[in-house]
Amino acid sequence: MSGNRYFLFVSLCAAVGALVSGLALQHHLGRDSSSFCNINATFDCDIVNRSSYSRIAGIPVAFVGLSCYFLVLGLTIFQRQKPETPALLLFLSSAGLAFSLYLTYLEAAILRTWCVLCLTSLLSIALITLLSSLRVRADIKRDGL
Repeated sequence: MSGNRYFLFVSLCAAVGALVSGLALQHHLGRDSSSFCNINATFDCDIVNRSSYSRIAGIPVAFVGLSCYFLVLGLTIFQRQKPETPALLLFLSSAGLAFSLYLTYLEAAILRTWCVLCLTSLLSIALITLLSSLRVRADIKRDGL
């Protein structure tokens, strides 16, 4: 995958992640009890997004996700010329994926309810991690390291 296509796909995934994180943050801060992603007892964003697990040290998890996606987007736009950017994106997205998997575990094992926005964010960060790992691997092969 060429550098331009790699950064385009990562940017698109980061934009989707930022969008759903922004929606989750708006939902978290809002007082409306109904949401487009409250589908049934199995898929209910209210339960997930307003649980005790939706904040870390008083900061909404959705805000953390939104900030991370903006950081990734900024790197793909403003730092794409630097050779270390794919490795940095792999590091950041791996940390984000680990955190997202932990939150998904909480949804499955403790809350027993899924958030459509959270699952979309998980997919976005997983794709960024996969694309970045493939890009770093290709760079290593190309450079003969």
